[in-house]
Amino acid sequence: MAEVIKKATREGYAAALEELASNPDIIVMDADLGAATKSASFKKFAPERFIDAGIAEANMMGVAAGLATCGKTVFASSFAMFAVGRAFEQVRNSIAYPELNVKICASHAGISVGEDGATHQCNEDIALMRTLPNMVVINPADVIEAKAAILEAARYNGPVYVRLGRLAIPQIFNDSYRFKIGKGTVLADGDDVTIIATGLMVNEALKSCELLKNHGISARVVNISTIKPIDKALIVESAKKTGCVVTAEEHSIIGGLGSAVAEVLSEECPVPLVRVGVNDVFGESGPAWELLTKYGLSAENIAKNAVSAVAKK
Repeated sequence: MAEVIKKATREGYAAALEELASNPDIIVMDADLGAATKSASFKKFAPERFIDAGIAEANMMGVAAGLATCGKTVFASSFAMFAVGRAFEQVRNSIAYPELNVKICASHAGISVGEDGATHQCNEDIALMRTLPNMVVINPADVIEAKAAILEAARYNGPVYVRLGRLAIPQIFNDSYRFKIGKGTVLADGDDVTIIATGLMVNEALKSCELLKNHGISARVVNISTIKPIDKALIVESAKKTGCVVTAEEHSIIGGLGSAVAEVLSEECPVPLVRVGVNDVFGESGPAWELLTKYGLSAENIAKNAVSAVAKK
């Protein structure tokens, strides 16, 4: 059996920035966390275009916006809690509103930040970014997709939010994978239930397929890495094929992937829907994988909810 490669999605960010460093129009900014977000990888290749704004995220977003008005493509990084939570007004008014070419690449999102605890475990960022007009929202499933998404974000003209993780997770894709904004991918096919997952929960969704076989249930697994604009056609097609849907995300069940899918289904294809995610609570400090299990972000809980969804058909 081949060894499972595990890397954090922030490592894909580092790899993409190293490729982009030769482009003189790209500037990378960070808020004193370059080693953790991996944006400092860019500094090794283009130190004159790397700006450490210090612990001043709101100011960083304003400077990023100003540079973008001068024709630069700016990657601005911090932890998700600070990039989104602390600087929301500047992201809204200075970046999204004028539709500037700033890519907010936020690491350490979700409960898997682990020992950093509830203050740093941002489970609300997707919800906040989804509400902003002009903002593209991407949550890669593995390191390969993360790199591909960053490179695509660089080509895209406009604001993009990319959610990145700290935890090393299994690699799903290979180097031939091609990422396209707004397009989901079917990773496993089945007839009884559709599991739509994003981020590190995509791997858990794939693992749940084996558990569901014990119940005589075949699952279709769909990776939705672009949560806005979301792939409505694939969601509707999958819902029609299986007749019920489970969503899985390392985010609050309010406002994230589950809400986005519910909006699509309620308007275009009403079927039973069960959402797996953080159930409107704050997290706590602890080992990442133990926290994921405690808060129901596991293959076992996805399978349990898939059985429930099938029963509702």
